Amino acid sequence: MRQALDDIKVIDLTWYISGPYCTKLLADYGAEVIKIEKPGEGDPARKFPPFLNDEPHPEKSGLFLHLNTNKKSITLNLKSEEGKKIFLRLVEGVDLVVENFSPGVMGRLGLEYPSLEKVNPRLGMVSISNFGQTGPYREFKASELVLNAMATAMKSCGSKEREPLKMGGRVVQYQAGAMAATAAMVGILASKMQGIGQYIDVAISETQLGSIDRRGPLLVASQYTGEVEGRIEVGGSQWGACPDGIYPCKDGYCDVIGGAMWWPSIFKMMGEPEALADPRYGSWEWQTDPERKAEILAVFLPWARERTKEEVAEAASKARQAAAPVYTTADLLTNPHLAARGYFVEAEHPVAGKLKYPGPPCWPEETPWELRRAAPLLGEHNEQIYSQLGYSKQEIGLLRAYGAI
Repeated sequence: MRQALDDIKVIDLTWYISGPYCTKLLADYGAEVIKIEKPGEGDPARKFPPFLNDEPHPEKSGLFLHLNTNKKSITLNLKSEEGKKIFLRLVEGVDLVVENFSPGVMGRLGLEYPSLEKVNPRLGMVSISNFGQTGPYREFKASELVLNAMATAMKSCGSKEREPLKMGGRVVQYQAGAMAATAAMVGILASKMQGIGQYIDVAISETQLGSIDRRGPLLVASQYTGEVEGRIEVGGSQWGACPDGIYPCKDGYCDVIGGAMWWPSIFKMMGEPEALADPRYGSWEWQTDPERKAEILAVFLPWARERTKEEVAEAASKARQAAAPVYTTADLLTNPHLAARGYFVEAEHPVAGKLKYPGPPCWPEETPWELRRAAPLLGEHNEQIYSQLGYSKQEIGLLRAYGAI
């Protein structure tokens, strides 16, 4: 069965997270993605933990193994003249180039888009950078923390009495990678349907400013209210409701959505306790009154702590209440729903062995997602790709000896 992008060829000049996640999405839906890595070193993500069995090794980085499935790896020195010539030959036969170097790097290499477009007029190119290719911030360095702060995400995270907090993990990088993949499809469609190439500038900071994850709606709302979004009090609810938020239970935590409209189902979920039988507990006045909230929690907290998170979720489901278990990674790996849908898939890696990988973000029925192969070894496809360009084994050996690949 054909995959959605199996007629698309991509040169991947990305490293770390945002760029590789962009090209991973393309590769997992069928695109032939040729990942170009620095000879002898490769993508710096190869050095990032966690490592399989806690053994640092360039072929055992969990981050790299996750972000580079279905790709081919070649090594190429873009600073050498021969390396640049090879790169231009590669560009002739592809649909898209994706890079996430600092602004200006491709220009200094003589490989900026106008130069590549002369070689392949239908070429699309996506550049991913912290603040974009233009503007006074274009040269600024950034981190996940910096991007969270400058995109206002931190303003609404954390407790009211404390400093703002960034979200855990590398949410910004993955969101930016997903948006870059969408941008890449814009370039590919323009090439396929209109016969034109184009350059696409993706600023990670701007993918956050327009994100539906709090930023976009709050930026719009502030224009109407004139208010700057704040943070909630410790143990509080953004809506003043109770119970509303994350609470401890027997084996972890559960998340409960509260408020006046939900009170009848919350009351039913808890077994209709006599202490909370007064319907005024569901009124806005009582829901926001500190003394009444304390009375609600005096009943709800012991009820939750006596039950597992799955038991809380089951009781909520029977009462048609919005609540859910807060899952750990271990919970997900054994989750019966995900197992029934075949979400997690396995692939054999020549060094790391057989590993389980997350599945697709969506399931096209006729042009499916597929894990065809695990992440590549450094330079694993040198001979295959360079022989397709017409280089003999002897010439490939010479290119390696001279430091071009």
